[in-house]
Amino acid sequence: MLSVVTFLLASLLLTACSTVTVPETSSQVLPAGWKSAAPTGWVSTQDYQQWNSGQWWRWFGDETLDALMAQVAIGNQNIATAAANVAQAQALLQQSEAQRWPTLGVQAGAQRGSSASGGANAGLSASWAPDLWGRIAAGVQAQQAAVQASQADLAGARLAAQGALAQAYLQVRELDAETQLMVEIIAGYERAEQITGNRYRAGVAAHTDLLQAQTTLENARATRAGLARSRATAEHAMALLLGQAPAQFTLAPAPWNSAVPQLPALLPSELLLRRPDVASAERSLAAANARIGAAQAAWFPSLNLSAGIGGAAGSIADLFSVPTLTWSLGAALAQTLFDAGARDAAVQQAVAAQQAATAQYRQSALNAMGQVEDQLTALDALARQIGHQKAAADAAAGAELRTMNSYQAGLSAYTSVVTAQAATLGARRSLMQLQLQRQQALVALVQALGGGWTAPWLEVSEGQEYN
Repeated sequence: MLSVVTFLLASLLLTACSTVTVPETSSQVLPAGWKSAAPTGWVSTQDYQQWNSGQWWRWFGDETLDALMAQVAIGNQNIATAAANVAQAQALLQQSEAQRWPTLGVQAGAQRGSSASGGANAGLSASWAPDLWGRIAAGVQAQQAAVQASQADLAGARLAAQGALAQAYLQVRELDAETQLMVEIIAGYERAEQITGNRYRAGVAAHTDLLQAQTTLENARATRAGLARSRATAEHAMALLLGQAPAQFTLAPAPWNSAVPQLPALLPSELLLRRPDVASAERSLAAANARIGAAQAAWFPSLNLSAGIGGAAGSIADLFSVPTLTWSLGAALAQTLFDAGARDAAVQQAVAAQQAATAQYRQSALNAMGQVEDQLTALDALARQIGHQKAAADAAAGAELRTMNSYQAGLSAYTSVVTAQAATLGARRSLMQLQLQRQQALVALVQALGGGWTAPWLEVSEGQEYN
């Protein structure tokens, strides 16, 4: 029997040189730079370190935002789901790797009947299917890539939650600033309504002037109520991102810093390393490549080795005595001769899945580059808009002051005052909203660039090459 097993192993190992061939991952053709102008300026060493550590939100210098980001990593349920998926993929990887090893078993029993006969039996068994054609190795490689894809998905879920929280937080702070502006505007409108009322009661102004002043005041109060509703909605969104019910979360009003931090310059090629969704698509493609090898290995014969040792005796005391022990060795070679094309169809399916993964990988890279270009364009355009809008707001404020003075001097109608007040309020609110949009565009650009994340499996030592 040992001679037969040795012969079979030698024959199969000699023919194992015809290993399966797996298509290589298609490389991406990326541009050397961005079409849109990247923001100019410089980034401090501390900011760059925070970027590489994935703590980009610290650029805003807001301690409240820093504390909220620490909570979202713990309470966000999308992150928890992605973390559980990573654990599941790792467990599947352990199952795949376990197939490389032999399986051992033990059995024992005893019986007793009405007759004098009876006894005990026990034994050990072992079996092993050597991975001669790389089927198990290909499965392990595919599952390793699946684990890495799930890790990238976890990073993507974390970045999405962080970005959404930052967007909502900045919106709340901008609404706080708009609310404070409305408080000041309403105070001014109340003074204007009082002045107009005095003029009306003195017979200097018409009743329509007083009605217009009251209309302007009430419209401003309605706007303030609408801002409160918008702020509550944004606060509710923050609570859900933190894994809390809206009733459990309250964010106190605070001043808003409308400054936009500077972002480190990155090249398009870095997206393949720093975008979690692109990295996940690439790992899914690697898994699809490995599954082709596993499907091709089904064309080769399979070998199974087995061994056993055991014994039976009239009593447990005699069970392990040498004369009662028996042993066995076995080898089984199996080859499918006809399957109606099932194996060929499985290979074709694996190849088609690899082609689909290739297209998805390329599309994810294109989407990433498009999102970066969009946000770079938005940052540049918003910067110019803010400059023009600030000039418009200053001009409107000056026109309002002069129009009010002219009305008090009896040189103009109150309609001119109402028009000037509306223009000033609209210009100032538009300026704040543009500043918020630019901050949110920066957050979106951070997400488009991957938030400083780098695929951990690509961090190899100098001189090594990743495959």
